[in-house]
Amino acid sequence: MNLEQLRSFVEVARFGNFTRAAEELYLAQPSLSRQIAALEQDLGAELFHRARGGSTLTVAGESLLPLARRMLADAESVRRELAELAGLERGRVRLGATPTLCISLVAEVLSAFHAAYPAIELHLSEQGSRRLLDELAGGELDLALITTSDATSAERFTVTPLLIEELVVVSSANAPPVTPHDTIGLADVAALPQIVLSPSYDLRNTTDAAFRAADLTPDVVLEGVEMDAALRFVERGLGVAIVPAMVLIDRPGLRSVRLEAPTLDRTISVARPADVAPTAAVEVMRQTISASATAFASRAGATMRLAGASA
Repeated sequence: MNLEQLRSFVEVARFGNFTRAAEELYLAQPSLSRQIAALEQDLGAELFHRARGGSTLTVAGESLLPLARRMLADAESVRRELAELAGLERGRVRLGATPTLCISLVAEVLSAFHAAYPAIELHLSEQGSRRLLDELAGGELDLALITTSDATSAERFTVTPLLIEELVVVSSANAPPVTPHDTIGLADVAALPQIVLSPSYDLRNTTDAAFRAADLTPDVVLEGVEMDAALRFVERGLGVAIVPAMVLIDRPGLRSVRLEAPTLDRTISVARPADVAPTAAVEVMRQTISASATAFASRAGATMRLAGASA
C-alpha cells in the first residue's frame, strides 16, 4: 500500500466513478484501475461495488476512507513542514471559516498574513461550523474559525476560544433610529420588518430559538438571504436584521442597537486537529488570527470582548 494508491482510492470514492477520478488525477483509467486492484489485493478485500452506473464503497471501503484521508493529510503535512524550514518561503495553509467571519475577521487575517508571507499558498473554505469540523476531521483543513460549540469537546480537535460577541439589531443609518433608547427588547424587535438569514447560518438557529423561547413571531419581510446581501438590504431601508456586532465594522451605512438583557451572543473559536502537529506556516496563521481577534475586540467596544476577559 502506497500513497498513490490511497490517493486514487480517495478520488474514486469522492466521484463514484473511475473515469472521472482518473481525469482529476491526470491518469489513464487503466493505470488507476491497476492501482485500486493492487490496493485491494494488499488489503485482501474489495473496496468498491463496481457497476455500470458508477462505483460505491463496500463496508471495507467505508472503513478505509477516513484512514486514507488522514494518512494523506499527514504525508502532506510532513512535505509542507520540510518545505517551510527555509523560512516560510514555501508552504500552504488551508483555513475554514463561517460566512459571517469571512466578510469581517478573516478578510483582515488573510490580508495581514499574505502581506507578511506572500509565498505561502492560501486556501479558504466558507462553510457552517459543523461542516468545517467535518472538513477538519477529514484532513481537508489545517485550521477552522467556528462559531458553535457542537462537537468541539471531542478528542480529535483542539479548540481555543478567541472572542465573545453580541448579536445586535442593525438598521439603515439614513432612517430614524428604531428606538430612542440604548437597548431594545426582543418583543420590540419582533414587531419590526426583518430580513432573515439563510438557515445555513449558525446564528439563524440562535435567533429563531430566542423568538420561540419568548413566544414571539417576528415580522419577516425577506428570508433566506446571505449575510452580505442582508446588510445591503438593511442599508437601503428594507428592514432590520439581527447580526454579529463584528460585521458592523467599517459599514457607515448601518447603525446598531444592543439587545436588552439577556443578550444574544456567540463565541468565536479557532479549531485544529488534535492529532496533527501544525506546520510552521499553520502556527504563524494561528498567531495572526489571535492578533487580529485582539485588534477587532479593541475596535468593537462593549459588544465584543476577548474570551476569558471579564464581561
